[in-house]
Amino acid sequence: MSRSERTTEGAPRERGSDAPRIGSDGRSTRWAEHRSARRSELARAARRAVHRLGPDVSMEEIAAAAGTSKSIVYRYFIDKPGLQAAVGQAVVTDIHAALDVASREASTPRGALRAMIDAYLAMIEASPNVYWFVTRPGGESASAPLGHFMDAVATLVAQPFARLVAGADGDEPAAMADLWGSGAVGFVRGAGEWWLGHRSEQDAPSREELAERVTAWLWTGPVSALARNLPGMSPGTPALEDEEPS
Repeated sequence: MSRSERTTEGAPRERGSDAPRIGSDGRSTRWAEHRSARRSELARAARRAVHRLGPDVSMEEIAAAAGTSKSIVYRYFIDKPGLQAAVGQAVVTDIHAALDVASREASTPRGALRAMIDAYLAMIEASPNVYWFVTRPGGESASAPLGHFMDAVATLVAQPFARLVAGADGDEPAAMADLWGSGAVGFVRGAGEWWLGHRSEQDAPSREELAERVTAWLWTGPVSALARNLPGMSPGTPALEDEEPS
């Protein structure tokens, strides 16, 4: 038995679904907490390994980086796509915080949009390896984490947009904000991935330049139309011209 599987009396073993059945004396709660903490620990170790070794890192390499065996990793994550999804959720949590700060600290809706785009680009710039790891399908027969990750990001973008631009009154503005969030994330994702592949070229834009350009492109499209629904904005009023045109 490995050191990771040894226990003190009364402590649960790392056996996933093979965990001993225990009564209602509180040990079942402790086991659930232990398992959740262990999953989080392994996901963090996997994220560090991916950042260092690349998106094609093997499960053996991830296990070694975590100081455990591959069989232990598989007890907490059924397969590699399961581990990808867990790492993706950790990234979503981080970008959620970054987007929330960006949207709340901006002085104008357009500034909030630019700040959110820059926060997203900063995330993929910080670790392209982790970004590719959480957005690539893990196998032909496995469920790809791509859709789940990007859907979560789209929702995060739509929420502050709804608060800052579309408002919370009525079902239609919220629905349109969700629609815009999905479309905008697709656009930003495409631009960001192009940039990851070309940023070393001499004429490639910096991250700040890309954020400003993508903001300008999005702002002159559906954002302008939605912004006209703000209180006090008549159909013929220019949409929130609160900053210098780009």
